[in-house]
Parts: sequence; structure tokens; C-alpha cells
Amino acid sequence: MAQVEPIKAFTDNYIWAICNQHDNATWVVDPGQSQPVLTFLNKNNRTLSGVLITHHHWDHTDGVAELLLQFPNIPVYGPKDSKYDGITHPLTQDDKITIAGIPFKVVQTPGHTLDHICYINDDLALTGDTLFSGGCGRLFEGTAEQMWYSLESLKQLPDTCQIYCTHEYTLANLAFAHAVEPENKALSDYIKWCQLQRAKDLPTLPTNMGNERAVNPFLRSDQADILAHLPAFLQSTPDILWQRFALLRQWKDNF
Repeated sequence: MAQVEPIKAFTDNYIWAICNQHDNATWVVDPGQSQPVLTFLNKNNRTLSGVLITHHHWDHTDGVAELLLQFPNIPVYGPKDSKYDGITHPLTQDDKITIAGIPFKVVQTPGHTLDHICYINDDLALTGDTLFSGGCGRLFEGTAEQMWYSLESLKQLPDTCQIYCTHEYTLANLAFAHAVEPENKALSDYIKWCQLQRAKDLPTLPTNMGNERAVNPFLRSDQADILAHLPAFLQSTPDILWQRFALLRQWKDNF
């Protein structure tokens, strides 16, 4: 049995700690800072067993080197052919690993970056900067078509699957989602819940896939009216779903 706990980093990052409940072993996901991880480990009398990386961006990797000074020789799992050179165990599509007793399958999810991977099973998914609650990552390296296919692969997860992404972007994402679908009752209810969470300085994460299918416009490009409120400067009505997604992403980039 393992538990996943958030470690706050920077202004809006979460470093997820995967804690084995049978011993003090802990894995961390995307440690952009080392000190919050070390503080968490010391406070909870835990030791670091390894690191999972989803992609090469500095705010997901900069803490690794200092963690290795404190915990030398621990494995650092991450994407094969990544721009980040600190990975000791490179992973690619359909690779399988077990972390703190939890089995994960690796899925390649290019779009935000070309090297991005997610770690998934039917119960939980570590989605990095590919899938956020109410949103998705910006297209820094990949194409809209790549990102759409990446999201479609994650969209196949069960409704109950818990989604652990790496940023507290939820309310900003939902403001855009509401502009896209102002009549979406599930979205309006979720916004209220998230506002209450943030007012108490609590995370809005994890979310779950059923909720995201109901509120996240980037998973809803197949909905007939998803482009009904598209701004005039983007007016278009493509039939191809990834092109509909691309218009939503372009709208969000300018929102």
C-alpha cells in the first residue's frame, strides 16, 4: 500500500511523494527543488528511494542533483532521449516499472515537450505538464496534433483514475473552460469547489478522469458545441478533432 502526498515547490508546483506505507521508502516525481523534498523527508522520517521525471524542463529537474548528494546511487527514471542528462534509467512507450509497490506503465505524451512521458495505471496517473485539471500544457516543442493524440491516450483511463499533475493551475484553467462552455453545470460546480479549496490553501489535486472528461475543454473537442463561443479572430469550423483542439489551444494561449 502506498500513499501519494503533495510537496509544494516554487509558487505553483507540486512534487508528488509516493510513500510506501510498509517502510519509510519514498519516491518523488519531478523535483524542481530539493529543499522542500528534504524537509518533507526529515519531517516524516522517510528516506528517498528514487526519482521519476516526466520531462526535461528545469522546474521538474533542477532539484535532482542536490538530492543525489544526500542520497547517492538512487535511480532516476525518465524519458529516453531527453534533453535532461541526469536520467539513469531511460524509459519509452509501454515500459513497465514498479514504484513503492505500485505498478506503472509508461506512455509517451509528446506535445508540451517532445520527450514528455506519463506514468499510468487504472488507479492513478502522473501526468506532469501534459494533462492539468481543466487544461493541458502549452505546446513548447510538439504540435497540436501530437498533443491531441497524447490526451486521447490518457482519456482512455477509467473515470475513477486519480490524475496527479504538477501545477496548481486549476482555477486559471477553469476560467478559460467557463469561457468555452458557460452553460456547463458540472464545470460551474467544480469551479465553486476549487475556489473553496484554494481559499483554505488546499490543493485542487488530484482530480480524476471522469471529472476531466466533464469539465476540461481540451478533452472535449468532440463535443458538438465546443467551438460555439470561439473568438472572431479564430473563427473556423474544422471537422477534424485535433484541429478543433488546436483552435482551443490557440484561444487559451491568447486568453
